[in-house]
Amino acid sequence: MLIDDDPRTMAQGMKRLGISVAAILGVAVIGLTGLISMSRLLDHDALRDAVETQIRTVTGLDFVADGRIDVSVFPGSYVSFHDVRIKGGDADAPALSVEALTANLRLFPLLMQRFQIADVMLLHPHIRVRRAADGRSNWTPFMETIARNMKPGADNPLSFSEIRIQNGELSYEDGDGRISENLHGIDLSLAWPSISRSFAATGQFDWRGERVDGSISLGDFLAALSGERSGLKIKVASPRLKFAFDGTVANPVSLIMEGTLSADSTSLREALRWIGQPPPGSGGFDRFSLKARASVIGSSVALTNVNIEIDGNVAEGVMTYANNGRQTLQATLAAGTLDFTPYVKTIRLLASGARDWNRQLFDLRALSATDLDMRLSAAKVIVGSTRLGKTALGANLRNGSLALSIGEAQIYDGVAKGSFAISHAEEAADVKAQFQLIDVDLQACVSDLFGTGRLSGRGNLNVSLEARGSSPYGLAQSLDGTAVLNGHDGAISGFNVEQLLKRLERRPLSGGGSFRSGKTPFDKLNVTLNFDDGVAVATDVRVEGPAARLTLTGTASVPSRDYDLKGTASLTSAAGADNFELPFVVQGPWDDPLVFPDPESLIRRSKASAPLLDAVRDRRARDAVRSVIERLTDHKPVPEAAVPDAASGSGTSHSN
Repeated sequence: MLIDDDPRTMAQGMKRLGISVAAILGVAVIGLTGLISMSRLLDHDALRDAVETQIRTVTGLDFVADGRIDVSVFPGSYVSFHDVRIKGGDADAPALSVEALTANLRLFPLLMQRFQIADVMLLHPHIRVRRAADGRSNWTPFMETIARNMKPGADNPLSFSEIRIQNGELSYEDGDGRISENLHGIDLSLAWPSISRSFAATGQFDWRGERVDGSISLGDFLAALSGERSGLKIKVASPRLKFAFDGTVANPVSLIMEGTLSADSTSLREALRWIGQPPPGSGGFDRFSLKARASVIGSSVALTNVNIEIDGNVAEGVMTYANNGRQTLQATLAAGTLDFTPYVKTIRLLASGARDWNRQLFDLRALSATDLDMRLSAAKVIVGSTRLGKTALGANLRNGSLALSIGEAQIYDGVAKGSFAISHAEEAADVKAQFQLIDVDLQACVSDLFGTGRLSGRGNLNVSLEARGSSPYGLAQSLDGTAVLNGHDGAISGFNVEQLLKRLERRPLSGGGSFRSGKTPFDKLNVTLNFDDGVAVATDVRVEGPAARLTLTGTASVPSRDYDLKGTASLTSAAGADNFELPFVVQGPWDDPLVFPDPESLIRRSKASAPLLDAVRDRRARDAVRSVIERLTDHKPVPEAAVPDAASGSGTSHSN
């Protein structure tokens, strides 16, 4: 720009600028004066009628104002209707009632005595939606009216660009009363389709105690109202859950949506509680994300190309969800590694820090919430300290009964197959389990299943059990069924039968202190147990080793977790040889039982002490017996009271 520094030129420019400013101020004063005059001379009834007509023309809706009507031209240009309700439907519970409906007017058309609405604001509106079983609602006639009014060729030259909702409420109910929802504190801005055919709403609302940000946009509002296909975008964000959909929507007979769906939450458990779904169990279900291609028809949702992540577990596949009076979820998913530890770590069979079973009552309410049909495969599965290789699982939950099936799982260096079922019967759980473990590592298997690591080798385990109870302890008390274990090429740790028998064969009263050390190898192991009301009866227990054999009979209590068994140990010798056999007893808790030889058999085996069993019946031989026992056992003199009384038939056993 060139600046002319000629004083005369500058003076002329300032003069012209002053004239321009004065002209603008003059026009403003005239316009302001005109507005003030117009506010006094304007026909308020005509303005009110014009606004009512324009709202009716643009939306196709007719309304009634039962309260006062405020009209203002200056300083604000608006018409405000109080206690407004939409005409039609239930007059006592209208589809839409508004505390105040304010239509803001465009200024310049108003100066020319033309009334055009710039935007509409609804203060504290109450929107009621009642959906019938056939899919129609109390809003269906109004939507049809709006659609007819917006069709090309309709006599609708006017429009306004925005409808704002401030502090609104929305109540929704379906026909059979299964769903009832209320939204409060609704603050929305609705971009009404004026120039283009699109529609958008953006804002916030309160739902179930959370403030939610939301937006929705329709590519073709008229098509959507008419049930035809239209583009649809939805975004919802709250502190508990984020949700987005981008696709299309149509409603020829029932709702149809197709597009991309995504959802994520920092805690799926809290998100489920928020939306009114009881979360399963009491562990896990924290970090969650889902992405999929969604197809919605009515109340059914089909998801393909699913990528789902829960608690760090990632899986892919397909899912379907339906809510036809009862929620049903079906899924077929594949994963690399699955860690089920978060979901089972709160299930404690044993009381914390004790050997007793947990007596806390089961919470089985989650079994009645949803029907489930799931197929799941994984290259690796982790359950606490247990590691499984390639695994195929099936889960079916229906009418409160859960059935789990294992098609095949690599576990304990072997293969597992079986099923597990649990059903809710009154306040108790009915449990049934059938499974096979084929060619597994017995040490890892028995340690996981029974809490003892005394057995090693390889073998097969077949189990068929059932029980009923309201707690783990109750299940232990009612346990029925069978368990069969066949093992080979292993050992039983805690005692060395061969070493012990050889020593006792030479010196029967030499003591059994080392009976609880070492290990007993075996070539074959056979165990058959029958369970009846929590008591396991050993019907066939045989251990055959290269140097010794063992047989056992007796019982094991599942509720008290202890043994009461009797057995016989013998050395393996050549055919026709006189085998040395030793009866023994196993008593005490499962994890640390006492194993000791039968004292009477040791005394009878000793040539020096065998006559004592007969002699102790003679009171006159008591002193001689005491002297012999002292010499054999190297014990101090036995008190008179400890010597067996032949009359009473009682006896005292010693460790040697």
